[in-house]
Amino acid sequence: MVAPDRWTAVAALADSSRRALYEYVRRAGHPVGRDEAGNATGISRGLAAFHLDKLVEAGLLRARHESPASRPRGRGRAPKVYEPAGAGVAVAIPERHYELIAEILADAVATEPADAARAASRLAHQRGREVGARLPESGHDLAGALAELGFEPEPDPDGTIVLHNCPFHVLAVRRTELVCGLNHAFVTGILDGLGETRVQARMVPRPGSCCVRIGH
Repeated sequence: MVAPDRWTAVAALADSSRRALYEYVRRAGHPVGRDEAGNATGISRGLAAFHLDKLVEAGLLRARHESPASRPRGRGRAPKVYEPAGAGVAVAIPERHYELIAEILADAVATEPADAARAASRLAHQRGREVGARLPESGHDLAGALAELGFEPEPDPDGTIVLHNCPFHVLAVRRTELVCGLNHAFVTGILDGLGETRVQARMVPRPGSCCVRIGH
């Protein structure tokens, strides 16, 4: 599928209901039907179908027909389901912070050109510690800080925090091992700076989400 044009995507997400549907489908982790999407966003099935199909036209979602696993296949066409269409475009949703990773890599090359990768990991951890240390005075908790950084955190009752968005997505696709390693070092630094010892940042790669998960 061809990546959506930036301005087409911006226009498609201008409507608040459409944007809510897009965010729900992108975070769901499974193909979403029209009934589920409408119930999740508080709109009718018909209106959800209209907006979902507009998101498909804009290239932000893709659609196919699939019968629910819990329901035997009957006559006629299976219901339409929707899922994210790849990496999307560089609009404000999802939020990206490429300048942060660029600064870390530039400083690493400048200070330790012979071993820039190790220097970058150290600097990423250091930058994270600085962020974490400022959290108490800024009034943010851990989830709030991660949200501001574009990680789209979703805390679970057991203390686990799932990070739905990678702020460095395009770079992580091109240089996965390097960028995911820096991401892990950065989030670990945030926890260290905050003095958080109940949870740890772990590498748990998952398609469409951040490679780091925070948990026990």
